Amino acid sequence: MKFISPKTDFAFKKIFGSIHSQNILISFLNAIVYDNQNIIQSLKIINPYNPGVTNTMKETYFDVKALLDNGSTVIIEMQVLNVEGFEKRVIYNLAKAYGNQLYVGQGYMMLTPFIALKITDFVLFENEKTEKMITKFKFKEETGLFNYQDELTLMFLELPKFNKELSELETLSDKWIYFIKSAPNLEVIPSSLGEVSEIEAALNIANKANLNNEELEELEKQETLIRDKKGQISLAIKEGIGIGREEGIGIGREEGIGIGMEIGREQIVKQILRQIRRKFGEIAPEVKTQIEQLSMEKLDILGE
Repeated sequence: MKFISPKTDFAFKKIFGSIHSQNILISFLNAIVYDNQNIIQSLKIINPYNPGVTNTMKETYFDVKALLDNGSTVIIEMQVLNVEGFEKRVIYNLAKAYGNQLYVGQGYMMLTPFIALKITDFVLFENEKTEKMITKFKFKEETGLFNYQDELTLMFLELPKFNKELSELETLSDKWIYFIKSAPNLEVIPSSLGEVSEIEAALNIANKANLNNEELEELEKQETLIRDKKGQISLAIKEGIGIGREEGIGIGREEGIGIGMEIGREQIVKQILRQIRRKFGEIAPEVKTQIEQLSMEKLDILGE
């Protein structure tokens, strides 16, 4: 068996946003949003995935939207690449979606809570801020930390921070995150995942053998686009390193790394890699090796 990656627009919407995906989405939300508690019993997927309608992918983020039985609306977004302005965009999109609930003449009491879950394929918050892979933000009083109206919730799931192997999976959230991150690496449905009926159903949807020719073509287009974007970033980093200071090797300077020589070569390499990953997402192994092998002089240039 060969499984497609849930990170593409097509796969993410097909798995979590199809008309028959309610149980899959309920299990996923209870695991990630509600900390493995069985809070959500039913939901309605808004504008479900339609296999007969495909749109040209212009950006690498995708939405699944659902109305939950507790009155909240959730928007799930998969962000493959870390692009400029992402942090501001997620706030804007949440506020816009919340405000767009009202029609002309409707009162504010008609507003219902909104939850935005952003799944990132890159590290958004470095370990200096938090090692948690799932973070949740609300409006809170600055010192007392009590909520101001439980109306807006912004959550992030950072996939690179999840490093558990299949044998180490314990909770439902572990299993769902493993599915999103590692489905393409599986050859069969493991018993530890198959024992969760909703994950088994998700893997069956992700089984490449179950896709028709039109779906396979759409999948290939989107995978190619993502590979090309990652390749452009990787090439830009390589060229920046090779050309030197005059041609923009100051990736670190633009990111404000500002590391002094006195903290040592190893720390400089780690900090440079961290800042590049923060900006561009996961670093290709060959690029990482190239940076690690740079002379101290070139590392110093990167760190300026």
